[in-house]
Amino acid sequence: MKYLRSSIFIMLLFLYVSDGFSSVRIKDIAALKGFTKERLVGYSLVVGLDGTGDGRRSLITSQSVRNMLQTFGITVNDNRLYTRNVAAVMVTAEITPFSKKGSQVDVVVSSMGDASSLEGGTLLMTPLIGKDNQVYAHAQGNVSIGGVNIETIGGERYRKNYALVGRVPNGAVVEREIPVEWGKDGKLEIVLKEPDFTTITRIATAIDSAFGNQIAEPVDAASLSVTIPADYNSQAGIVRMVANLESINISPDQIARVVINERTGTVVVGKNVKLTSAAVCQGNLTVKISAFPVISQPQPFSQGQTVVTQQTVTNVTEQGGDRVMVLNEPATVADLAKTLNALSVSARDIISIFQALKQAGSLKAELVIM
Repeated sequence: MKYLRSSIFIMLLFLYVSDGFSSVRIKDIAALKGFTKERLVGYSLVVGLDGTGDGRRSLITSQSVRNMLQTFGITVNDNRLYTRNVAAVMVTAEITPFSKKGSQVDVVVSSMGDASSLEGGTLLMTPLIGKDNQVYAHAQGNVSIGGVNIETIGGERYRKNYALVGRVPNGAVVEREIPVEWGKDGKLEIVLKEPDFTTITRIATAIDSAFGNQIAEPVDAASLSVTIPADYNSQAGIVRMVANLESINISPDQIARVVINERTGTVVVGKNVKLTSAAVCQGNLTVKISAFPVISQPQPFSQGQTVVTQQTVTNVTEQGGDRVMVLNEPATVADLAKTLNALSVSARDIISIFQALKQAGSLKAELVIM
């Protein structure tokens, strides 16, 4: 009961806090068009493993080692090639549009063979290519996995974190910069992360108010076009203008939504969730059946036999079934929280009530079940 009331209190607190701090910066909900990260990928080998690399069945590792050694003028007999200290891996990374040549970024190394751990390994030189098949960076360095994976001959196994995926901090050096075009035709285009007509209109109004001129024009629910004023018509001026745009505060609109995770019993209620008139009844029916032995003894000299029988007693109890709480229109989630608190319902019952209210047409919100 104490835990339930704490949960209801937290839900009410989220509702009140969201009303007081609903203003956010444009940079937190939108970005300039074309300023997306470039995802890079590459294939390589991790060496220096302590017998935890790929086995003989991993033909791709054997072939990769043989090809690598041939570049150094070394020929290896396939039947004698042993690669338990080597693992074939895929290497991934991301670079931003303004990453300059010589900048360093982290890379993620993932095993693709039958290795048991990448602990202590070193990533060999790896070219990282983008979607246009151009090499944008080269990666190399010591792999950090932050875990261990130990398996003994007797079958005992100790595992901490995940040992087949690691990271090389600052392991990639940028070799090619991503071409960026901005301020083309004297305009900038802002793109919302979550399209919404109301929010994009509010952004346009806030930009016009901040710059004192009508320079923002909504294009659709996801984007708007901003004309660069004459005062900012230079490379440095555009940079200052973007900085000013990002710091403008607005109040984004939100879809009324209730998210339910049935696996964990979590219920998250968003802003603007409304309820029409409804009656909520919560009751628990408990049926308890008890059985105990009854011994029947025959009368003296009756030549009867002792008989053991089972006698059952059934108890039926119902708690909370006589309590019906009525939500008067217009009701809010705060009203529902107080009602559920009065009914002393559990988290599972709250989920069932929200689902029932949606089916009854009382819950005016999108119901998302995870």
